[in-house]
Amino acid sequence: MKFKAEIDIMPLDALLDPQGKAVTNAMQNVGLPEIEGVRIGRHVRLFVEADSKVIAEEKVNEACKNLLANQIMESFTFSLEEV
Repeated sequence: MKFKAEIDIMPLDALLDPQGKAVTNAMQNVGLPEIEGVRIGRHVRLFVEADSKVIAEEKVNEACKNLLANQIMESFTFSLEEV
């Protein structure tokens, strides 16, 4: 079976996000002062072959923990669907 994973990786809330802060500050310059608290992260899409959804989830979780996200500074969430 083939699965598609959509992964969101974000800086931990307790850490500064200079890129997000810069975008938040720029919102006023473009006439959008109502927008605040911008956080910038990454989105990763990947496909995985697995015998079941449970195994695919384990593989995606392992990929996130071992390569895609730095767990000291980032958190991740993902969704998985069969394709």
